[in-house]
Amino acid sequence: MEALDRRWHLARTREEVSFTELEFAIMRTFESFGRWQSECLAGAIDLAASGPENALLHMIRMNDRPKSVKELARLANRDDVPNIQYSLRKLIGAGLVARSGSGRTGVVYAVTDRGREVTDAYARIRRALLVSAVESVPGFSERMAEATRTLNLLAGIYEEVARVAATHRRPPEE
Repeated sequence: MEALDRRWHLARTREEVSFTELEFAIMRTFESFGRWQSECLAGAIDLAASGPENALLHMIRMNDRPKSVKELARLANRDDVPNIQYSLRKLIGAGLVARSGSGRTGVVYAVTDRGREVTDAYARIRRALLVSAVESVPGFSERMAEATRTLNLLAGIYEEVARVAATHRRPPEE
């Protein structure tokens, strides 16, 4: 059997190929995860929501305490505050989240009773489909723990190299 052609501009060495394949696996996983979140939420409520919007809803519900936009951005490792605010308006419009407080630092968001019902239904669907599927894979719990550590490490590395790239960005050509 002929070997696969793994040459391309992003990867020349065996290590570069492995790392690039990991990056593409992360991208595919991210897209699949977003589709899963949207479909699971659709099973709980008739609402067209993106994966990140769904994630915001669950982050707001996390620990059953209201959160500010700044907290939500930090939890999600996002810096696109206008997009977060747009998503919050959408969740408020759907009756899942309520805004309270005022001023620049006093505004927080909490799930409504309807939001609690929907996130509970989401959790039931998630448990019935996703959790039951991964529980049947031998040793999956340990593999998830290792993957979590690896992904958290990579997140830190990507943050650092993004700062370096931003610091040393080439000026636009005139």
